Amino acid sequence: MKRAALATLAALLFFATPVLAQDPTVVDADKYVVDFENDYVRVLRITYAPGEKSVMHEHPAGVSVMLAGGTIRMHLPDGTSEDLVSTDGEAMWMDGVTHLPENVGDGNVEVILVEMKKRKKKEKEEGCN
Repeated sequence: MKRAALATLAALLFFATPVLAQDPTVVDADKYVVDFENDYVRVLRITYAPGEKSVMHEHPAGVSVMLAGGTIRMHLPDGTSEDLVSTDGEAMWMDGVTHLPENVGDGNVEVILVEMKKRKKKEKEEGCN
């Protein structure tokens, strides 16, 4: 009986994890488009019209370039939120994050996000740059 309960718990944890850490190109494909991808980076084009809101998802660390800046409210998993105000052409570093963005400004927001991928162990050992 104990084994069955542990197996059920393990299965629930396995399947619950993707719900908490979803890929935005899968769960919100109309706003997140992959422009380029290789073993090192993934480049996303992100577009939000005024009032548009996403779903909770995550990104690894990366660099964002605001093609059309604005005000985005970042809703966080703990229930808090913070507003990010950006200007056209602004570039910024972003640590890995789980969030739910919402455009609370008056205009479209368009972003190019370059997500960093973790290097494979073999490449690190061979000294690849």
